[in-house]
Amino acid sequence: MITRAEFTGRRFTYAVEVDTSEGFELCPADVCAIGEAICPVGDIPGRPEHKFTVIDDIDPIFRAKLERFLEQAGVDVAGIEFIVGPEGAPLVYDVNTNTNYNPDAEARAGLTGSSRSGMGAMAEYLGTLLAQTRQRAA
Repeated sequence: MITRAEFTGRRFTYAVEVDTSEGFELCPADVCAIGEAICPVGDIPGRPEHKFTVIDDIDPIFRAKLERFLEQAGVDVAGIEFIVGPEGAPLVYDVNTNTNYNPDAEARAGLTGSSRSGMGAMAEYLGTLLAQTRQRAA
């Protein structure tokens, strides 16, 4: 299992668990979903119902470390991918300085239309930046 933690404004938005039992396609965006377009196989017993599942939180100490990393690196928006090693410690292997949201996973988690959705968090963050810019200009 892989986890991708999404950050907006250098703060944790939510995480997505990615089921890799059928391969290593981690992009949660709609554009990456090819379904059975390439190799149609139909229903497979034991196949996971959903590849991407939103989880509300990750370990708070680890989350704080990731937020500090983003602060020090000056990265405002990111998706940080990690696995949990055999000792139980999270192991980061990829930092994306962009983000991809999966509307189906968000809908299943009840995030659609809220400030906790990826797009909602992004809109709120950009609105804050706009307000700060206008305040400085005044």
